[in-house]
Amino acid sequence: MIPVRGVAGQRIAVLGLGRSGRAAVIALQAGGAEVVAWDDGPEAENRAAELGVALRDLTKPGAYEGVAMLITSPGIPHLYPAPHPAIARAWDEGCPVDNDIGLFFRSLAGGEWDEFDQPPRVVAVTGSNGKSTTSALIHHILDHAGRPCQLAGNIGRGVLDIEPPHDGEVIVLELSSYQTDLARALTPDVAVFTNLTPDHLDRHGGPGGYFAAKRRLFAEGGPDRAVVGVDEPEGRYMANQLATGPADDRVIRVSTGKLTGEGWFVFARKGFLAEWRKGRQVASIDLRAIPGLPGQHNHQNACAAYAACRTLGLAPRLIEQALHSFAGLPHRSQLIAEIGGVRYVNDSKATNVDSAAKALAAFDRIRWICGGLEKDGGLGALLPATGSVVKAYVIGREAADFAMQLKGVEVEVCTEMGTAVARAAEEAQPGETVLLAPAAASFDQYDSFEKRGEDFAAQVAKLEA
Repeated sequence: MIPVRGVAGQRIAVLGLGRSGRAAVIALQAGGAEVVAWDDGPEAENRAAELGVALRDLTKPGAYEGVAMLITSPGIPHLYPAPHPAIARAWDEGCPVDNDIGLFFRSLAGGEWDEFDQPPRVVAVTGSNGKSTTSALIHHILDHAGRPCQLAGNIGRGVLDIEPPHDGEVIVLELSSYQTDLARALTPDVAVFTNLTPDHLDRHGGPGGYFAAKRRLFAEGGPDRAVVGVDEPEGRYMANQLATGPADDRVIRVSTGKLTGEGWFVFARKGFLAEWRKGRQVASIDLRAIPGLPGQHNHQNACAAYAACRTLGLAPRLIEQALHSFAGLPHRSQLIAEIGGVRYVNDSKATNVDSAAKALAAFDRIRWICGGLEKDGGLGALLPATGSVVKAYVIGREAADFAMQLKGVEVEVCTEMGTAVARAAEEAQPGETVLLAPAAASFDQYDSFEKRGEDFAAQVAKLEA
């Protein structure tokens, strides 16, 4: 646990007692703060009692009397579509608002670091798609290389819940736009931007606000090195803003197409990762046979992770060895089983059109299980990626409406996961892939995309029984 620095003797309010809120309370208490809390949920009293904090309704006038700071959980809106009443009240009463990410960066370094031969470093990863895989892959490569490391943030443990880093240790953080948008301190040593596609637009007031939240990690943080995916205009814009000229190797550009010039580039083309620096190629890796990284989108993730690890001094061949032993993450192009020559792949994390399109591009002859709570924008942008789909099996409460948008695709409305898996398995031929890539949120039928993926895996297990 990382005790929060500079809060001893102060009263600090915490809004939300979920995972990050609970960790913030404990870290603040360890730093000597008196903590009061508020949570809208039905378990608020029990959670507060477990933590030994008093509940205070932070929406009422005068709630922030004597309070030095409000710490809010990432899932609570602070601006769009409307600020939470407790946050609006903090503004009105002049109470500064921060989150656990801000507390982490202001509290990480301590006096003991003066005794280290190598100060710990922080690698922070953000972007729309691939940030979990990229973060986990960086952590895996470091672990394979024998470098002490921890993984936290939007994946794994909460940022304040990790152990204080040791000499030369690397902290790898996955950070969502919800986390970067509000943090008052953002000072990673290496910052990684994977890509940008429309998502969470209601929370950020549109695409500009969404990109601005991601960009804060670079603009506010001033990392020593920036790894930037440049396949979208926003990435190219940001790389241009960060670099002082074409040969500035503090910025490493990453792409799924060939890059040329004087700078530092890592790109994947036709399944091969290439590193170029100062106009010459310095490394190449064949990604095609790596089972844990199927498809172009995972090749992009590999490029970003490779680039980040190169900034930390790891050799190309050591990184290549680690790539081959990466098993992938659950619910992200995860091979569940192969039955009768048919592969069953769980990509329940493909909750938007762009991530589903990338999943579809990774396989040939697909029996596609899709559907759920549709996001803004419709499915039109997904249709060009459906050329490899033999048939779609649509789930979700609005399955019929979802299916109507899949023009040119043979569709069967199944509604439930069990029916979809059974029908796909019944019709699949050897060499085909039954792929769960919903292109939709899960909340119409499941508590999370993880629960949806677990249901898919359970239904596949029934086929083997």
